[in-house]
Amino acid sequence: MIQKIILEIRAGAGGDEAAIFAGDLARMYQRYAAARGWSFGVLDTSPGTIGGYKTFIARIAGDECFNALKQESGVHRVQRIPKTEKAGRVHTSTATIAILPVVEPKEVNINQGDLEVTFSRAGGPGGQNVNKIESAVRILHKPTGIVVSCREERNQHANRERAMEILRAKIYEIQQEQQFGKLTAERKAQVGTADRSEKIRTYNFPDDRITDHRFNVKVHNIEKVLEGDLNALLKKINKQQ
Repeated sequence: MIQKIILEIRAGAGGDEAAIFAGDLARMYQRYAAARGWSFGVLDTSPGTIGGYKTFIARIAGDECFNALKQESGVHRVQRIPKTEKAGRVHTSTATIAILPVVEPKEVNINQGDLEVTFSRAGGPGGQNVNKIESAVRILHKPTGIVVSCREERNQHANRERAMEILRAKIYEIQQEQQFGKLTAERKAQVGTADRSEKIRTYNFPDDRITDHRFNVKVHNIEKVLEGDLNALLKKINKQQ
């Protein structure tokens, strides 16, 4: 069954190293999507100061993609010697992952009067056209305070449509949390506070080991997993569910 999801990655605790780790995760999921034959479209990014991303948002579509990745939501923790570390010390940094199903417009009623929409020049790749036209879209949903943006498409209409997809996914998540009596703070049930102590998974480079703390699953060969080979890890997790 073809499914569509929004992948949101945010750098957490750890400064520049957290942004680098967020970039590692973004590439991991992109390569895994390619291996599965899924489409992968970047919607918005906020680059880190020395590489990686402060924020990375993408849209994935493909056979059973939500079912395959739904357990990825939460705080991911990395323990390694950062490229910026001169004394050779191991640092601990985090990034948060949110996997949100794409929601059809009929499933979420959004009052257009509740939206504050602004446009700006996108910049970045895509030729001079993106720098001349205000194609980047930023949408504020005033009742919830949710802000979403998209700048990766070539025209304003496409960016607005993608930004609305992200907004519907986030509002739908809040509505589901309210319906089932869970915390209503935006994405808190999924990603926590990004503190180092809140983690679902640890990537321990000194021991070359990945541990999923929810299911007590461990695999080795971190570099292979970060290259997009998630199958061994995900299969073990699925067996424990």
